Amino acid sequence: MRVVLLTTSYPRFEGDAAGRFVADAVDRVRQRGVDVEVVSPAGFRHFGIAYGRGVVGNLRRRPLKALLAPAFLASFVLAARGAARGADLIHAHWLPSGLVALATGKPYVLQVWGTDVELARRAPRLARPVVRRARLVVCASNALAKQARALGARDVRVIPPGVDVPNEVGEEADPPEVLFAGRLSAEKGILELLEAARGLNLVVAGDGPLRARVPAALGMLPLADLQPLYARAAVVVCPSRREGFGVACAEAMAFGRPVVASAVGGLLDLVVHGETGLLVPPRDPAALRTAVGQLIADRELRQRLGAAGRERIRMHFSWAAATDATLAAYESALAKPPPPL
Repeated sequence: MRVVLLTTSYPRFEGDAAGRFVADAVDRVRQRGVDVEVVSPAGFRHFGIAYGRGVVGNLRRRPLKALLAPAFLASFVLAARGAARGADLIHAHWLPSGLVALATGKPYVLQVWGTDVELARRAPRLARPVVRRARLVVCASNALAKQARALGARDVRVIPPGVDVPNEVGEEADPPEVLFAGRLSAEKGILELLEAARGLNLVVAGDGPLRARVPAALGMLPLADLQPLYARAAVVVCPSRREGFGVACAEAMAFGRPVVASAVGGLLDLVVHGETGLLVPPRDPAALRTAVGQLIADRELRQRLGAAGRERIRMHFSWAAATDATLAAYESALAKPPPPL
């Protein structure tokens, strides 16, 4: 089988955090013997629209760049059509890539992640043809699957990203550290966390439009540099206002760290309240502070929730399971007749 993968974000160099979870999945599929060619902005002219703050973030920050969006898509389509010659299937990550996949004339699987679906809800007439023409739509969580069906997806598969589970969990730092890892933007809940964590030993690994509000932030780190932070954290906080999946949450759980997470989106698939972590309402700094304080004050509770979370990741979010499901989705997509116009 030959698959062409289209993505608007993919690592450009060793250690690049951009699109790392996409690259990790590609590596596993290739290990199973599938020929995968990746088409990303790293290999065609993207006019400054990709990378940095991401496509959406870049366009929000510099609205005039929207004038270059047609040129960006044309460049993307040209690269995709060239790669698609002789391909059996296209795998498109994010809705803009789905539009490009549609232009190749090849059967395609569409994978949505959250931000793209949120934007599609505001312009459903633009998104629906891309979603409906996909042989199937892959979603990282049940919350995303519900949104994809609302956009007209005919066949939806929930396939969470795989997570590596380390052999050892490590020792907590002293004094206890509270860790946030992710994009420094409003939808990730960083403003609520800054209010909730006043006086606490907060460590922030991330970058984004609100970086100036977090001067001590360590920037976006590759997984190799994030792992020691997970290993020493007492609590990992995932306070998103919305979340398609929650990669940082899953990685923290794999390291046996108890998490405090907002009760939204894909975080609900990961965290079982009181069993593998604590859930709080989004946009609620007081509830966030109470939950974090409860864990900081109770080492036994941290250990119990962390161990249960680690086992949940091991049982339900392994790379083997994710890769099996992806390959099954490919076979199913190829066996389907083309969707009706």
